[in-house]
Amino acid sequence: MKRSVWLLFVVLVLVLTACGDSSGSSSETMTPDYTTASFEEALNAGEDLTGKTVLVEIEEPIPDSAFGYNLVAGEHLNFVSDTHPRKEAGDKMIVEVKEVQSLLGSYIISYEEK
Repeated sequence: MKRSVWLLFVVLVLVLTACGDSSGSSSETMTPDYTTASFEEALNAGEDLTGKTVLVEIEEPIPDSAFGYNLVAGEHLNFVSDTHPRKEAGDKMIVEVKEVQSLLGSYIISYEEK
C-alpha cells in the first residue's frame, strides 16, 4: 500500500511539473542589454545593435503608420511590427532587435518581444 501511494505521489509531481510554464523566457527576469535612452545613444554612435535586447518604454502607439504598427519610444526610435502588439503609452516591454534602418533622422526598428 505504501509503495502505491509513493508511486502515485511521484506521478502527480511529474504531471504537475509538466503542466507548468516551460517557455523559459520571462521579461520580468530578463536583464536587457540597453534601456531606451542608452539604446538611442548607441545607435547615434554607429553601433550595430542587431540581436541586442532593449527595455522599451512606449511613449505613443501609432497603429496606422507607413511602416506598420509603430511604437514610438525615445526621440527618434520607432519600434515597428506587422502585428498589433497590444501596447499602450507608458507600457514597457523587452525586445530583441532584428533590424535597424535609419530614415529621415529616425530609426525604424523591427523587433521580437521577449
